[in-house]
Amino acid sequence: MGGGKEIPPGYGSKNKDETPTASQNPHLQAVVDLGSNGIRCSISDLSAPVARVIPTVHFHRVNISLYEAQVDPDTGNRIPIPRSVIDRVVSAIVRFQVICVEIGVLSSNVRLIATEATRTAVNSTAFTDAIRDATGISVAMLPKEQEGIVGAWGIASSFSDVEGLALDLGGGSMQMTWIISHSGNVEISPQGSVSFPYGAAALTQKLADLKRGKSKEEARKAKEHFRHEMASDFRAAFEKLEIPKSLVKKAREQGGFPLYLSGGGFRGWGYLLLYLHQTRGQSYPISIINGYSAPKEDFENTDALEEVARTAHEIFRVSDRRRAQVPSVAFLVNVLAESLPHGIKEAHFCQGGVREGVLFREMLPVVRQQDPLEVATSRYAPSSADSLSALILAALPRPSTDRSVPSSLSVHLIQAFANALYVHSTMAKELSSSAALYSTSTGILASTHGIPHSHRALLALMLQERYGGELPPRDVDFKSHLQGILTPEEVWWTRYIGKLGLVLGQLYPTGTIDTSKPRIVPSAKWANGLGTKGNKSGLKLEITIQRVLCDPTHLKAELEHDVKKIEKVGKRKNWIGGRDGWGMSILIEVLEEELPVPHASAT
Repeated sequence: MGGGKEIPPGYGSKNKDETPTASQNPHLQAVVDLGSNGIRCSISDLSAPVARVIPTVHFHRVNISLYEAQVDPDTGNRIPIPRSVIDRVVSAIVRFQVICVEIGVLSSNVRLIATEATRTAVNSTAFTDAIRDATGISVAMLPKEQEGIVGAWGIASSFSDVEGLALDLGGGSMQMTWIISHSGNVEISPQGSVSFPYGAAALTQKLADLKRGKSKEEARKAKEHFRHEMASDFRAAFEKLEIPKSLVKKAREQGGFPLYLSGGGFRGWGYLLLYLHQTRGQSYPISIINGYSAPKEDFENTDALEEVARTAHEIFRVSDRRRAQVPSVAFLVNVLAESLPHGIKEAHFCQGGVREGVLFREMLPVVRQQDPLEVATSRYAPSSADSLSALILAALPRPSTDRSVPSSLSVHLIQAFANALYVHSTMAKELSSSAALYSTSTGILASTHGIPHSHRALLALMLQERYGGELPPRDVDFKSHLQGILTPEEVWWTRYIGKLGLVLGQLYPTGTIDTSKPRIVPSAKWANGLGTKGNKSGLKLEITIQRVLCDPTHLKAELEHDVKKIEKVGKRKNWIGGRDGWGMSILIEVLEEELPVPHASAT
């Protein structure tokens, strides 16, 4: 676990033993993040069972740059935070306290957390005293080594599994550490994190200072000297952090370290990449920064991203302030790429910041280990969701020596699919398939925290197939772009699993499996000798139905008719990429046998 003292709930508030009233919710947590580039006010609901995804009840950003407020625009020298800015910050926090009362947050669950710009301010004490006097809440000042730890926990909240270097680029500073996070267990460097004075705003100011009053050649030499200084700092930090040999070995074998990036500076870089991928001959389908990944060649293509920032009329989620900081972030990315041993393999962008890091760190491990997609869909789960999930899993063949279902189609993803199997079932046919397709990117699951884009694509494609797969022309391209995030093999399996969901939805229209009616037991295995000529390999699915004296629903006949929809997925013309693409033959047999009487909890 990462070291350092944790920030307690309600840090500095006057009433620690507050008893909730009928209008208050003790599970609501309010956090004010006094960052260098802006002030973020949020309220999160940590009620069970959705706490793992840190649902946002309220959020707004106050556009006050504490870093810029401390720089004299004429000389570039450091000055105290002006009284006018202090008054604006105090007023913003007081207004947020009113919102907290209206929503029902306990006063002891409101905390104020400050980072680099407040910590290093000339008049830091006067600034924080003014806040405490007006609000009754003391400001928790994050030490510079704690900033990186909290940022790393925020990154851990953004994915179920993390292994790589964690970098948090704020306005005034940048933190670096390593992180390994699996099943809710988070490991961070025993040294905490290394902090550099290379935040996006600070670096922009520094590069401007290197030019001020110098000739072009003098400025070039000063910049080159600074580049070497930064590279030396990064290499020294790499040694200090005691990176595990397992991470170094993987980086050496795989062509570099995976980077997990948080903070406004890196998010701005990520939105530039998204813009590039959505406008220049590509149509990347998801515009959510959390869970977005970019390969090395795109992440390090600083010339292309600087050109976009310089020439594009308007860039989604990139403000003029961020646009002005792009050259300095590009400089930082170039130095990182040159100085990290073994280089950079890929970049994963995270929404996790102070809010997510502080709250995720305080969760019990049993909560942290939950799968975000499974948690987010649990509110929509039908009564027999677990049984439906078990039926789908039974219809997937076990791994063999040379064949297996892609690991991305995990037990958690299948459970999420079962949970969401009926969400769009009450819609008209012309709506359900499209609504399901967009559900993870702009629909009911879009705001869920902690889901990689590939998982969003997998679930969306499965849910869309569950409603037959038919789409209006305007949505066909979107589906194709979602498929482009995945491998052809993954896409084929989404079609197979989606069609299984379609059949189950027809067998159990309400999502309830009535144990008084005939049971079905699927079983799948890899098989050879399929097809009319017996020359195909693929998948054999057997569905056994419980034999009963009287079956007024004619289940066997209904199943034999419905499974033809699944068999079509195995037809060569329906393979991903056409007849020469990826796919396999499917043989399905519906059998009728005596089955043992199940326990009450069985399918």
